[in-house]
Amino acid sequence: MISPLLLNVALHGLEEAAGVRYITSGIHAGVIKAGSPVVIRYADDLVALCHSQAQAQQVQVRLAEWLAPKGLTFNHDKTRVVSLGNDGFDFLGFNVRRYHRKLLIKPSKAAVKRIRSRLSVEMRTLRGSNAAGVLARIAPIVRGWTAYYRGVVSKKIFTGLDDHLWKLTYKWAKYSHANKPRTWIVNRYYGQFNPDRADRWVFGDRVSGAYLPKFAWTKIVRHVLVPGTASPDDPALTQYWADRRRKVRPPLDNSTLRLLQVQRGCCPLCGDYLLHTDREPTSPREWEQWLTGTRKAITRHNLVSVSGHTGQPEETRVRLVHSSCQPRGSGTIRKYGTSAVLHRPLGLA
Repeated sequence: MISPLLLNVALHGLEEAAGVRYITSGIHAGVIKAGSPVVIRYADDLVALCHSQAQAQQVQVRLAEWLAPKGLTFNHDKTRVVSLGNDGFDFLGFNVRRYHRKLLIKPSKAAVKRIRSRLSVEMRTLRGSNAAGVLARIAPIVRGWTAYYRGVVSKKIFTGLDDHLWKLTYKWAKYSHANKPRTWIVNRYYGQFNPDRADRWVFGDRVSGAYLPKFAWTKIVRHVLVPGTASPDDPALTQYWADRRRKVRPPLDNSTLRLLQVQRGCCPLCGDYLLHTDREPTSPREWEQWLTGTRKAITRHNLVSVSGHTGQPEETRVRLVHSSCQPRGSGTIRKYGTSAVLHRPLGLA
């Protein structure tokens, strides 16, 4: 982590050197002034969006002069001036291009090719595993990739990836049961596993009821721009960043999200927050790691209310708790006053 940290320190002030100017007062404070270029930087990768080719060349000259005293120069093999209307460009896995005077940001072709190839490789390595093994490996990949690209124009690409993944899962099932007919395979591995959707072609595990989420189920949520030079490291903006994170819907299944909302994001056993993240993941891999960690850290249990007269269960209520808070031993029952709690592992499908 030291390399990008040092680059962020060394390149602080790059926007100002490029000529980016913000409105500093009024209701539009933090908005870039008309005619000003826009600079987006991630560690040492940057893009300058300009209004003309002349302005783009001017920004490049100004930045080269600003970088020189720091001992830094542009990589001329990777630096170029392009037209958004003709060529567009790829940046951090996204493609930015103007279509018929409308700017669209989509997953880049290279990013789509990588995810398709990775899914194919993963499914080949899973030959010989059961359905639960497939879900444990593939579900975080799907959710992580869609979480990263859900803020741009991705719906058509999501649908195409669903078709690719369906073919892979069917091919895996055919390999696992080479002597079984198509009808048997479909009835074994496909069905309406997701109760919130009328889709009977969902791949799942009949034993646990867990299923593989589809790319297209992810709703497109437009990214809200951060005003001006607001930084997560500014102590004065702690509440702003906390409110911003609170509005982000984590890429979890609907039942888990409903329970989180009812519990206000807290564990009923210890009172601490169930989801901990200071910053939103910034890549599909980071989203996968976050989802995998969340799946291990959070457990679902059934709270069974017991009648004081008959000793018979009256009501069963599902709650989310930390895995570290639950009593040891899967499936054990413990009494809390007049209640008994049955703990089961949470499966984030």
